Amino acid sequence: MALGRGEQDPERERRRLAKVAGEASAEAAVAIEAATPDSLTTPSAPPDLTAAAFFDVDNTVMMGASIFHFARGLAARKFFTNSDLVKFAAQQVMFRVGGKETADGIRSSREQALSFVAGHTVAELTSLGEEIYDELMADKIWPGTRALAQMHLDAGQRVWLVTATPVELATIIARRLGLTGALGTVAESVDGVFTGKLVGEMLHGPAKAHAVRALAAREGLDLRRCTAYSDSSNDVPMLSVVGTAVAVNPDGGLRETARKRGWEIRDFRTGRKAARIGVPSVLGAGALAGAVAAGLAHRKRII
Repeated sequence: MALGRGEQDPERERRRLAKVAGEASAEAAVAIEAATPDSLTTPSAPPDLTAAAFFDVDNTVMMGASIFHFARGLAARKFFTNSDLVKFAAQQVMFRVGGKETADGIRSSREQALSFVAGHTVAELTSLGEEIYDELMADKIWPGTRALAQMHLDAGQRVWLVTATPVELATIIARRLGLTGALGTVAESVDGVFTGKLVGEMLHGPAKAHAVRALAAREGLDLRRCTAYSDSSNDVPMLSVVGTAVAVNPDGGLRETARKRGWEIRDFRTGRKAARIGVPSVLGAGALAGAVAAGLAHRKRII
C-alpha cells in the first residue's frame, strides 16, 4: 500500500531506530568500560584482542527478565503498584499480538518505554539498581552460563552483555559478574538527569546486531572470531553476525533455527524451571520495559 504525503514507512523507520540504538549503545559501552577499569576480571591468559563473547541476559545469563526484576524492586519502593505493572503488561501483550504497527505507533512506544526515569538522576537509578541486583537478581544467575563467560575471560577475551534492559542496569550486572561491560538500551540524559526519551529504540532484535557490529568496529574485533549466546529467536540477527553462535536455554524458535544452522545448544534448565521462567520470555523485553514505564510515567517517587 502506498504511503500518503507526510507518512513514514514503518519498516524503514524501525530499521533507522535500530541502527541509532545500536550505535548509541556501543558508544555508551565504550565510555563505561573506560570509566571503570577496576571492574574488569584479570584474565589468566594473554589478552586476545580480536575475539570477544556477547551474552544476552534474560533467560540466558539470568533466570527471568532483568527489567521485570528491576520493576519488582521499584514497586517495592512505591514507584508504582503491582496492579499498574500487571495491567500495562497485559495491554502491551495485546497490542503486540493483535496491534497494527505504524510509524507514529513505533515513535509512541519508543518514547513511553523508559519514560518512567524522566526527572530522576542517573546516579539515583544506578544506586537503586545496585540494591535491587543484590535483592532480586544475584541468586538468579545461571551457573552454567556464568561458567561459559568465565571460559572466555580465562582465554583472555573480553565478555559483553547485550540486552534490552537499560544500560545502567546492564552495566551493574556485568560489573558484579566480573565481565568487561554491557551494551544496553540508552535513555537520554541531560546534565545527569533523564529526559524520559530513548536514544533510538530499545536494544532489541536487529538493534543488538547493530550494537555488536558498532562495538566490534570501535574495539578492533574480528567478528568471525567472536561468539554470541542467547535464548531467544529474537536474537537471531545478533547470533548471525558472529563466527560462533550458541543457543542457551533456547525457546522453540531458536532451538529450531540452531538445529537447522548447526549451532551448539546448551540447556541449563530443568523442566520445572523452564515452565516457570517461560512467561517473562513470552511477554518479551518490550512488554516488560513498557510495563515499568506505564507505572512510572505519571507518578513521582514516594520516599
